[in-house]
Amino acid sequence: MPRTSRGGAGSGTARAPEPLISIGAVLARLRDEFPEVSISKIRFLEAEGLVEPRRTPSGYRKFSPDDVERLARILRMQRDHYLPLKVIREHLDALGRGEHVQLPAPQRGPLEGLPEAESGAPTVARIGREELLAAAGAEEGMLAEWESYGLITPMPDGGYDPEAVTVAKLVSDLARFGLEPRHLRVMKAAAEREAGLVEQVVAPLRRHRNPQTRAHAEATTKELATLSVRLHQALFHTALGDRRY
Repeated sequence: MPRTSRGGAGSGTARAPEPLISIGAVLARLRDEFPEVSISKIRFLEAEGLVEPRRTPSGYRKFSPDDVERLARILRMQRDHYLPLKVIREHLDALGRGEHVQLPAPQRGPLEGLPEAESGAPTVARIGREELLAAAGAEEGMLAEWESYGLITPMPDGGYDPEAVTVAKLVSDLARFGLEPRHLRVMKAAAEREAGLVEQVVAPLRRHRNPQTRAHAEATTKELATLSVRLHQALFHTALGDRRY
């Protein structure tokens, strides 16, 4: 008599398909290799379109063995190669087309006591003051005012984080509605409190003796940041009394 399973019935010598499993079971399978993985992390990767589990009529996620292997591959790319999600998605798409993918050499976690350039950790890109002004369409006086209120802060070498361009553009757009830099200090203060909360969660990972755990801190930070932004947006819309934005 052919062997059957919850996922379907086998016939003849054909191998019966493995049953679909819940997100909790996926977590149990992954945690041996990825001790820091969480259900929220898996949901985050799903929200980013990197894995697409099936759904039951009642809305529960069900994962196939291929889904579990895909998640493991994604987590390895993050842990071992420090690849951003966009690049991981491109690699997965290429693999799906049957193409050969050449990954960068595995990297070790940052070595304590060494600057980033020596430890092999990725460095942060910087832009100059003129580049920032040109990208934001701002004048020198405007940038000076933004800096005086702490909305934009130059790095010790006088350069700026690329995110400063986004901040500058948004501050300029808000100014069209009469919101001046002094009005935006409350937003900066709220962002700093949220960042401090995220840092409290991630700090133990950064201090961990296991290099793989320290490397996972970056992915955890991004996940928490995304969730925090979504929560902030939902609470903001609720406070305005309209969720349709």
